[in-house]
Amino acid sequence: MVEARAMSDRGTRVLSVAAVGKLDAAAIAGGVPGIALMVAAGAAVAARARALAPQGGRVLVLCGPGNNGGDGFVAARLLAADGYGVMLVLLGDRAALRGDAALAAEAWSGPVQADLPGDLAGTDLVIDALFGAGLSRDLDGAARAMVEAVNAARLPVLAVDVPSGVDGDSGAVRGVAFEAVETVTFVARKPAHLLEPGRSLCGDIHVAQIGAGEAALAAGLEASLPPLHHNGPDLWRGEFPRLTRASHKYTRGHAVVVSGPATKTGAARLAARAALRVGAGLVTMASPAAALAENAAHLTAIMLRRCEEPDDLDDLLTDERLNVVLLGPGLGVGEPTQDRVAVAASAGRRLVLDADALTSFAGGARHLAGLIAEGGGEAVLTPHAGEFARLFDETKVMQAGSKVERARAAAVLTGTVIVFKGADTVVAHPDGRAAINDHGTPYLGTAGSGDVLGGLIAGLLAQGMPTFEAACAAVWLHGDAGLRHGPGLIAEDLPELMPAVLAGLT
Repeated sequence: MVEARAMSDRGTRVLSVAAVGKLDAAAIAGGVPGIALMVAAGAAVAARARALAPQGGRVLVLCGPGNNGGDGFVAARLLAADGYGVMLVLLGDRAALRGDAALAAEAWSGPVQADLPGDLAGTDLVIDALFGAGLSRDLDGAARAMVEAVNAARLPVLAVDVPSGVDGDSGAVRGVAFEAVETVTFVARKPAHLLEPGRSLCGDIHVAQIGAGEAALAAGLEASLPPLHHNGPDLWRGEFPRLTRASHKYTRGHAVVVSGPATKTGAARLAARAALRVGAGLVTMASPAAALAENAAHLTAIMLRRCEEPDDLDDLLTDERLNVVLLGPGLGVGEPTQDRVAVAASAGRRLVLDADALTSFAGGARHLAGLIAEGGGEAVLTPHAGEFARLFDETKVMQAGSKVERARAAAVLTGTVIVFKGADTVVAHPDGRAAINDHGTPYLGTAGSGDVLGGLIAGLLAQGMPTFEAACAAVWLHGDAGLRHGPGLIAEDLPELMPAVLAGLT
């Protein structure tokens, strides 16, 4: 089982710039010539260029002074041999090229230009081979001018590795960056292919295997690499709940969703219905007395219990079959919500904390972490960017670097799984594992969508799924539902799409 999961995880790997360097070095040390890797990379670029440009079309290849430029020289040579009209522009002096890039340049027999042509009209495709994922400074001078000119001309760009100007580890733009229609990368995705704004600048992403990395990963080098993944079913399918003939509602877990006060109950009901739809055997809404009638008017399969004070929640949780508690949606910000979180944490239950349950601890991440640790349970926190900033204000988490690094730091600080929401949602575990999700749609940006996500996580946790895998799965299922619906999506639609989403997994 462990071996099978490791093989599956390998296919979801996202590699940092440093990790790619290790794999390249391992491949070369293992006897693979560096120029062979470069030729394979250039061939992969040329193959995608043929798919994007008409046969015999005009292709502008922009080469940088390093190995990324060497890939561009290889692609230019192969395309010219196929009858394409290739113009190659080199940023810098050809005589200054070194190593494999110099070898690739020697094999190019065509002219080398020092700057862009004055008129870009009629260019069918631009190949961006200026800089790779390891760019460590803002683009300026001639490089910046090239990027700005191509972007202004709105020419289709095929990027090599990442669009030049995008930081490979963070996805941030270093001054200015190409807007690519497609990106070819090698061995595995890099963080910039999944983190915004890099993700939006990459266009379609193609991962080419070039003979570097596969053997090293198989030999166990992956154990020394940061455990970062591209979120998808291959990452968590092995832990996903499965029914047997002996399954019944009591074996599928019992989630509790704590409702807000009257007139603010909708968010909790959305979460409760999502928990039930994703497979929790039972779901109970813990409701203030004044909201009982309001909730009862909308609930059928979801049970309803009066829960006025934190002590009432404490009494409710004496039933050990209630194994997951979701707090936050519509609950209100302040000490009463803090008290309810403290009660649920002290009961040692698995927790999902969202929205008001996070904002109530603004600036108090360590206090929240202490409550969870004292209770001995597990928790998943699901902040969006604003909630994240409020919760971790005045901690070093906010200075940790990329979104992945901040999520990891937050997970370590709180001892919880963090779901750092957004178009590039990051899930992080205190043990260092992290996953980036790009399976979603802007249509999910609607009121109540996050409440549904919280309910999906709670429903999977209720069924016994491990916290990290449950959070990753819920994020992907949530995105899949949004993609299936598309325009006109409202949060109420999402739980009702779960049957089709779940069926699609099989």
